[in-house]
This record gives sequence, structure tokens and C-alpha cells, in this order.
Amino acid sequence: METFVAIVAIILGVLGIIGSVAPALPGPPLGWVGLLCLYIWGSGTNGAGEPMSTTFLLVWLGIVIVVSVLDYIVPAWFTKLTGGSKYGSWGAMIGLFVGLILPPLGMILGSLLGALVGELVFAQMPPEKSVKSALGAFLGFMFGTGIKLICSAVMLFYIIIYAF
Repeated sequence: METFVAIVAIILGVLGIIGSVAPALPGPPLGWVGLLCLYIWGSGTNGAGEPMSTTFLLVWLGIVIVVSVLDYIVPAWFTKLTGGSKYGSWGAMIGLFVGLILPPLGMILGSLLGALVGELVFAQMPPEKSVKSALGAFLGFMFGTGIKLICSAVMLFYIIIYAF
């Protein structure tokens, strides 16, 4: 049973990292569920021989909540800061999804080009303003993705520590 729980937790941690980039999966929450599985059904310890504490699990829940909320707020804030519209934000997300065909370069370029197309075509902004706001939407989206990746990677690290 211990090995099965460890494998499930690691799979959830890896899915958490994938979900930090793929728009369809909730990255950090999946990683946290992996930690929760180890807490409930696992009996692993960290390097110091201590089992996972409730405080540790709740702190990570708080981090996951903050990161998930920031993922929605920061891209909109960056877009607004550079004069962009919701079309730029949506374009960045759609471009990232299309760019999944050729990771990681396709994801980066797809996000940037998607934001630019959203601003030029749907928001009907002039080209100079579209480039500026597309960069804002792109940077906001990348920042949100970055904090999710960091959070999920650290949780996967702890999942591995506590699983073995």
C-alpha cells in the first residue's frame, strides 16, 4: 500500500507541474493533493526522520490558494498596466494552448502572438499600442505560469522526500 500511495502522490506531483503549463489542469492543487495522499495514507518521513505535520500541509494549502488567486489577478493586472484589454489576456491563453504542439518555444511564441492578435484583431488597437499591451498580457501570463511552476516543483520535491 505504501508504494502505491507513493506512486500516486508522485504522479499527482508531476501532473501538478504539467498543469502549471497546460490550461486544462489545475497544477498546484494537484500537487497539494499528492501531499495530502502522503499525509493521510503514507508513513514516510523527511531526511530528519520526521513525518509530515499538519502545519506543513496547511501551510502548503495556503501557498496553493495564494498562488491560484495570483494566477488570476496578476495577468489582468499586467495587461491593465500596459493598456491592454481582456482580448490580449485571452489571446495569450489561447496562444499558449496552441503552442503546446511545440513546447517550450511554441508555448512562449504562441502566448505572445496570441496576445498580439487579440489586441490587433479583436480589440482593434493600433499596432504600437497592441505590441505594448500584448507584451503586458504575455508577461503577466508568464509570471502566473512561473509562480505555479515553482510552487508545483517544490511540492513535487517534498512529495519525493516524504515518499521515500
